[in-house]
Amino acid sequence: MSGQLVPATSVRGQNGWQDLLADLKQVRASLLILAALLIFNALLTPNFLSVQTLNVNLTQVATIIIVAMGMTLVIATGGVDLSVGSLMAISGVLAPLIFLNAGLPGGVGVALAFVVPVLVTAGFGLLNGVFITRLRLQPIVATLVLYIAGRGIAQVITNGQLQSFDNPAFGYIGLGRPLGIPFQVLLMLVIVAITYWLVKRTVFGRFVLAVGGNETAARLAGVPTARVKLLVYSFSGLLAGVAGLIVIAINRSSDANQVGQNMELDAIAAVAVGGTLLSGGRAQVLGTVCGALIIQLIRYTLLAKGVPDAAALVVKAAIIVAAVALQQRRRRE
Repeated sequence: MSGQLVPATSVRGQNGWQDLLADLKQVRASLLILAALLIFNALLTPNFLSVQTLNVNLTQVATIIIVAMGMTLVIATGGVDLSVGSLMAISGVLAPLIFLNAGLPGGVGVALAFVVPVLVTAGFGLLNGVFITRLRLQPIVATLVLYIAGRGIAQVITNGQLQSFDNPAFGYIGLGRPLGIPFQVLLMLVIVAITYWLVKRTVFGRFVLAVGGNETAARLAGVPTARVKLLVYSFSGLLAGVAGLIVIAINRSSDANQVGQNMELDAIAAVAVGGTLLSGGRAQVLGTVCGALIIQLIRYTLLAKGVPDAAALVVKAAIIVAAVALQQRRRRE
């Protein structure tokens, strides 16, 4: 076998639309919950169907979905990435340093501010993969290292100071509205499409599922298991970097203490609620999108009904427990 990406027809012969319908059928429980939340809010929450409310929910959930795409692949290999929030913080502090202090022409500085931070966070993701594949650390331990150290690195870079800026070119990634649609939502859709294609239509996607299903058997079958893990964790780091750029662009400031806070919980919850087995071997990309939307709508509903945001964290944790319990029940059946 080779680690090369190949066209869809060489992976499975199923028609693309049939494939999509089959995937939607697999996440029908999540779709029903999502539909119930939409109907509940449409009937009982004032202004829920307004364009402003739609934009608020979509912009808030976009970064969660972007990070959760990487988390889906990581969990599909039987791992987990606790470092995504800290990597968002690193990306978020690097970008302003580049276009504010590098002394480069405006366009060059902004271009580098998009490219360099995501390459750095992809590199940190690769480091996670090295810890796991070379040092044989458990994924939860390996990524816990950067969960702790990553935010510290971001704080050291800025001396813990808030970086404020006003750069329309850079801010477009978070504040742009092509055709009235938030730019980060369009970017999110592109990333979801790419991730779906990787999982469903390439040999790499099949390798990811094989590693999560039975790593020993996959290795004996010729799957480059170490390389797959390195690529998956790099992909997760890269997407965390992209999400960090979006967050600081929206806020027009970068705070190493706040960017990406609790994002690992949001991403894991989205993956779990979406039906991807936390034990690995399955990657429900569309389910993850549904899971993120469910979590966002629950949070919005609670806030709209006057429930404190702190209580939403408790509800989020309960959702993860319920999703894992349901997965365990299905596996026993």
